[in-house]
Amino acid sequence: MSHAAPSRLPRPISFLFENSIFLIAGTIGALLWANNNNDSYEHFVHYTLVGGGVHHHADSSPHDVAEETDEANSFLADIYQRVIERPDKDGHNHGINLHFLINDILMALFFATAAGEVWEALLPGGSLSNPKKAATPLLATVGGIAGPALLYLGLAAILGETEAYGKGWAIPCATDIAFTYMVARLIFGPTHPAIAFLLLLAIADDAVGLVILAIFYPSKAIEPQWFLLTVSAMLICWGLRRAKIQNFWPYLLGPGILCWISFDLAGIHPALGLVPIIPCLPHAHTDLGIFAREELNRDDTLNAMMHWWKNPIEIILGLFGLANAGVVINTFGAGTYLVLFGLLVGKPLGICLFTILAKSVFRLEIPSGMNMRHILLIGIISSIGFTVALFVSTAAFKGSEQAILDGAKMGALLSFVGAPLAFIAAKLLKINSNSPDPSST
Repeated sequence: MSHAAPSRLPRPISFLFENSIFLIAGTIGALLWANNNNDSYEHFVHYTLVGGGVHHHADSSPHDVAEETDEANSFLADIYQRVIERPDKDGHNHGINLHFLINDILMALFFATAAGEVWEALLPGGSLSNPKKAATPLLATVGGIAGPALLYLGLAAILGETEAYGKGWAIPCATDIAFTYMVARLIFGPTHPAIAFLLLLAIADDAVGLVILAIFYPSKAIEPQWFLLTVSAMLICWGLRRAKIQNFWPYLLGPGILCWISFDLAGIHPALGLVPIIPCLPHAHTDLGIFAREELNRDDTLNAMMHWWKNPIEIILGLFGLANAGVVINTFGAGTYLVLFGLLVGKPLGICLFTILAKSVFRLEIPSGMNMRHILLIGIISSIGFTVALFVSTAAFKGSEQAILDGAKMGALLSFVGAPLAFIAAKLLKINSNSPDPSST
């Protein structure tokens, strides 16, 4: 798995990139702005950058706009109209606004690197390549998804809120890999086996999250014929590989953009638009492991892309926080408690129960140097949904009442309370980076 290279930036600046400070700053800035002048904040977030502002009759189609052009130009005009002008069902062009640029275009790079981590982990030698080695954390991942989802839906049914909030069931399934990794390092130390267990769980969670987004939260009605463009993009990647093109830019700017457009037109969330080309990039045929610094000596295209984008993605996450975390503080609602309950209770409960299931029923083992105290603490750390939970909130409640969306977002933001809870739990469980191997006590 790709290992972060030592930063060449001055220490104060590298600290900002290595500790998700941009995301924290963007989130705090959004909260302060929205609660001081919400109209100004909303105007900023939805400011149109390209296109928009032109009305067409509701019964017209993009083909009508280009009716005087030949068939080829009409096809291109159709794509331009749908991808750039972005008309709604009433014929009003919304164009590309700042929120769409960040959430649907720039965040595609975030999900591409997440997909890259998953793909490397599946390679021979990777953390997900050996079923026996990965079985326990993979079952724990199932629990970390099933637990929050079932508790969310169960509580929604009890409160009579299923109709309004039911489609948000996947929000508490999310785990913010950056923050959970940072908190886990501070509690366990950098080389404790619990870190590898947590990363395995988070990587698998990312993989399932990508599938959930694609299947359950399409951006509009699915039009499967556009997947032919996805296949074309992957074939172009194959051609570039055959031509021994190693630089990642031709892959991103050619088939990458084509694949993004295909997802947008097909109705799949466009933020996932770069995922299909990730396995098609030239890459190593093995993975050297989660903490293998030898990965730094590899210069294959996939590794190069992930290393190059590491710091820019931190800035993108900062913009994501700024564009999505602007929730008015008094917008607590049923969604807030459903999301928060699912994350803070459902995550650790599901992870612990499925780990016990793995041990007692399937006779699997947890890594040497760990016991159920560590599993419980991993579950609490994993309750930090934050970035991904925010993203799923916007996808789940797109088009819903603003109060419903803001309430769910507030739950995602408040999941950061999982961090101090993890430190308190570590103290109560007598776990720290200097604690002895529990197997020897």
